[in-house]
Parts: sequence; C-alpha cells; structure tokens
Amino acid sequence: MKEKLIIIKVGGKVVEEEDTLGQLLNDFAAIQGNKILIHGGGRSATKIASLLGIESKMVNGRRITDAETLKVVTMVYGGLVNKNIVAGLQARGINALGLTGADMNVIRSVKRPVKEVDYGFVGDVEQVDATILGELIQKGIVPVMAPLTHDGNGNMLNTNADTIAGETAKALAEIFDVTLVYCFEKRGVLRDETDDNSVIPQITRAEFDAYVAQGVIQGGMIPKLENSFSAINAGVSQVVITLSSAINKNEGTRIIK
Repeated sequence: MKEKLIIIKVGGKVVEEEDTLGQLLNDFAAIQGNKILIHGGGRSATKIASLLGIESKMVNGRRITDAETLKVVTMVYGGLVNKNIVAGLQARGINALGLTGADMNVIRSVKRPVKEVDYGFVGDVEQVDATILGELIQKGIVPVMAPLTHDGNGNMLNTNADTIAGETAKALAEIFDVTLVYCFEKRGVLRDETDDNSVIPQITRAEFDAYVAQGVIQGGMIPKLENSFSAINAGVSQVVITLSSAINKNEGTRIIK
C-alpha cells in the first residue's frame, strides 16, 4: 500500500500578498502527512523587471523570457518568493526545502523550440527525478518548488508552474498515492462563469469533452483540465481544482477516471 502524498500548486497572486500568503501557509501547514508546495510568482517578476527597466512581454499569458528577463525570474522565483515561503513554513514548524529544477538535478527540461513564437529561455519538462524527491519526503522534508528548471548545460529555464506540478505528480505516482491540487481564484470548474456557486463537483473525461462541445468549459480552463486528465492517466489518484483558501475543506472540482 503506497503512502499518500498531496501536491499543492498555488498561483503567484496568492503567495505574493502578505494576507493570502499567511492564510495559505497556515492551511498548508495543517495538512497531515507527505506534501509538496509548487508556486508561481509572475506579478512579482513583472514588478521587479519594471523597476530594473526591463519590459515584460507576454503571449497568451506566457512570459517571453529573454536573457535579461531570465535573470529577473531566477532571482524572484528561486529567491524572493521561494525563500519567503520556506521561511514562513519553518516558522510554522514545517521543515521546508526550497528547490528549483537545477537543485539536485530534480527537473531537467529542454528549451522550447521556436515555432510561431520564440519564447526564449522557457523550458518544457523532460524528466523529474522522483527518487530524490521521494527520499527527501520520506525524511520528513517538505519540498517547495519554484517554476524554474535547467537544461543540464548550465542554463536555467523559466517553466510553467502548472506543468511542473503535473509532471512532478506523474513521476511521484510510481512511489506514492498522489493527489494533485490546483489552486486558483475560483471555487472550482464552474457551469456558469458568472456564478461562483455553480461548481461542477466532479468531471470524467467523457463529461469534459461534452462540456467543451457545449461551450460550458472554455478558455484557459481547457488546458488546465487537459493537464489534469494527463496526470490521472499517468497514475495520479485524483486531481482537484479549488480555491487556495479551501485546500483543507474537501471543496472544488474533482477530476476522476
């Protein structure tokens, strides 16, 4: 029987504001057993880039990461945001360890090839070292993972936090009984975007396809759910999409086989 592991992915907005960060850390600290926290930090990166006179360029919500922007995101994601979270968890009795993909070669990526858009130093995940992560977790250490990976040739790569969460969950599913929780600003997947109470409690693949065909699920929620089903198909036990303030409340939308 595999031990349970919960992986929480939380967006930058939550971890970048003092009040919401404090609440998140309290809620995360209260989770019993094995756990990992994966975070974003995009708004902080945009703000600090602006202070340094570096323009932030986005395409479809994705940051174009040139050489100067890469320096900023490495400092902000791997330093400022990550270490604030680690320090906050240590204050709550959680033995947290901040990691980028380069640390202990935990996540290796390949630089995204240039197609319609040149994203610059952006990584697509190639492999996650589940053995190293598993050993840390079994020693009672809680990994806090920043959205940065490396290519094995000395280059850091900016990498989507949702992708890191999904690929990490898939890799660790061979060792643990994994639940992946994507936290964002809504209570779950909604039947009606204008009604926060219209949460769909659970979705199978067939139901998802039907909702997309009907236009109920659209926009950025489609790739999030595609990632979720990919994780389920790779052995992750369940994926939950919910509010960051509801990670201990058994709320949101469950993605199931």
